[in-house]
Amino acid sequence: MLSERAQKIIEDKMNSLMKSKFRSSFHLHRKELAYIDKCGVDKIKNHAYEFINVKLKPANPINDGAQTPMKNHPVFIAQHATATCCRGCLEKWHHIPKGRELSDNEINYIVALIMTWIKKNYK
Repeated sequence: MLSERAQKIIEDKMNSLMKSKFRSSFHLHRKELAYIDKCGVDKIKNHAYEFINVKLKPANPINDGAQTPMKNHPVFIAQHATATCCRGCLEKWHHIPKGRELSDNEINYIVALIMTWIKKNYK
């Protein structure tokens, strides 16, 4: 469970992201919604942690800027919507610098943001 302060930070960031024409253009479609129905939100959250730890945590991720597909998984879509898709977007939108490994707190923040977006868009 997120603290009240963390929830406010996430909410403010979501509001900021939704002002971007590009970030606000992402939505979950039938395929992704069915996948969430099948797997459950907890499994999707586990996937988010797995993807972030493999694709974003390293100081210099492989294929940075092109490592996150734009479809086929709710987490991938949420990553683009929340600007957590590459280290460049993390630096620009979330002030998490490139060139160093992500901390556990940063990973938790990223996953919380992704899951907040997914829950808001899961119908």
